[in-house]
Amino acid sequence: MSDGNMDVDESPVSWKVKSLEKLIDGSSFSSTLSRLSSSSRLIPTSRDFHFYYNFDEFKRPIDEITGTSQSTLATIGDSEQVWGKSMKFPGDVDDVYAEDWLCNVNDELIERFDVSVDEFQRIRKKEKEIGRSVVADDGDDGFQMVYGKKKKPVGNVVTGSAAVNGGGSVIDVKMAERDKNSSGKAKVPFHVPTIKKPQEEYNILVNNANLPFEHVWLERSEDDLRAMHPLEKFSVLDFVDKDVNEMEPVKPLPLEQTPFKFVQEVKDLKELVAKLRSVEEFAVDLEHNQYRSFQGLTCLMQISTRTEDYIVDTFKLRIHIGPYLREIFKDPKKKKVMHGADRDIIWLQRDFGIYVCNLFDTGQASRVLNLERNSLEFLLQHFCGVTANKEYQNADWRIRPLPEEMTRYAREDTHYLLYIYDLIKLELQRMAKDDAHTDSPLLEVYKRSYDVCTQLYEKELLTENSYLHVYGLQAAGFNAAQLAIVAGLCEWRDFIARAEDESTGYVLPNKVLLEIAKEMPDSVGKLRRMLKSKHPYIERNVDSVVSVIRQSMQHYAAFESAALSLKDVSPGNVRYLY
Repeated sequence: MSDGNMDVDESPVSWKVKSLEKLIDGSSFSSTLSRLSSSSRLIPTSRDFHFYYNFDEFKRPIDEITGTSQSTLATIGDSEQVWGKSMKFPGDVDDVYAEDWLCNVNDELIERFDVSVDEFQRIRKKEKEIGRSVVADDGDDGFQMVYGKKKKPVGNVVTGSAAVNGGGSVIDVKMAERDKNSSGKAKVPFHVPTIKKPQEEYNILVNNANLPFEHVWLERSEDDLRAMHPLEKFSVLDFVDKDVNEMEPVKPLPLEQTPFKFVQEVKDLKELVAKLRSVEEFAVDLEHNQYRSFQGLTCLMQISTRTEDYIVDTFKLRIHIGPYLREIFKDPKKKKVMHGADRDIIWLQRDFGIYVCNLFDTGQASRVLNLERNSLEFLLQHFCGVTANKEYQNADWRIRPLPEEMTRYAREDTHYLLYIYDLIKLELQRMAKDDAHTDSPLLEVYKRSYDVCTQLYEKELLTENSYLHVYGLQAAGFNAAQLAIVAGLCEWRDFIARAEDESTGYVLPNKVLLEIAKEMPDSVGKLRRMLKSKHPYIERNVDSVVSVIRQSMQHYAAFESAALSLKDVSPGNVRYLY
């Protein structure tokens, strides 16, 4: 939208978009994405892909597409003039931080879209009141207001009431289906605001005190200075598979033919424990939610044996899971197969006091094998010919009842994992060692898996320097007074988040926190005028927020040295909190 005097091409949004376009081989950003999208439709999937990839005629254009995709992501992250802060891409789509980076970019876009919608609604309301059109100023957030009729949604919807299992209160969650004539993916709810918090629904008690987490289920060292993981009593060699060459991989039954149980009652949990006691190995995965709790909540636990799939409702059975499953996970004679278990390991410790012994991490194995990619999605395609619908990876797993699509996704995460474990072991056994002084590839995987298990959960603590790690602060160039406000608001939101069991990002998003610090509103009126969207906790505590701003401004002198030091710190040396 133009202000009447400025040409559209000269608007703040236009020059920001142009800055992206110039960075991608001289092509427009939209055409680059269009080409990538069109190319992707021609690419075969599953085993066909890996067959064709052996031929240079196919491999060459695929590598070019991969390079363009990665370059585009890097360009998006490097464009500080668009974001107004550093959003640097980790550098590789398989990087452990790539998923977090993509979530941050998506969150930033969604937040800006929400702000734009709120502004649009505000202007429309004002137009109705005064009976004429209102021209809105273009903001500096990279979005323009666009007027026009709202298009009808494409495709059909199914509701959560059609879910395959019960439990909890019924939430009308609309899951968009893929349109028959469209290649687009279904829309997955990252956050469903109508869901009652599980902490309230299921009386889940957590300790959010600003004190270190106590591992009460672990023995203490002789000097009583640290907790001892049960793995410390074992050697890595105790877990390495014997006679690998003689084993025969066991193919899983098709998902539809595999017995499945959604475990919500204690009697069903007892049956699961009895089953796990009778097997030598089982696969495990967790689904998690970080957005509406301070420390995060484990929402589901998926377990697969060679013949059955289980999903455990970790809300309804939260207090029972530890007592019933703790010894099973600790048992050194039972193999636990997980993929990329770093976070799952600490979630098990935090929520259930469960510590894992004898882990085979297929994510670590894929790295030792130097596979093209290390994701579970890739392993499912590479070894099983299964195309996983990974769009549910960041869905709101608090939903109850669980929709059928999400149930299937959750099962796929463990259903094929034991078979992948069989095949990977054979690949590792056939893999030649680089030199005589290194461990065998199989032993290397177990060493890495051992290290993953022995990491211990640590609760996030507020310190006097916590505010320095807020994402985007280093690029903000704040003076001492603004920095003082950042510190004050960080302390305020940390207190609220712990008391209400909310994430700090939900109480006060980093972007909004930095905007408030930049503008320094010292009255309720000024604060409300500068906020472009409603934030529940700010609305409820608006007087307290203004009081924090005023008091922080009075003590700015204490932040002079920090403000000077921050300007000299390179982005790579700052650990950001998201």
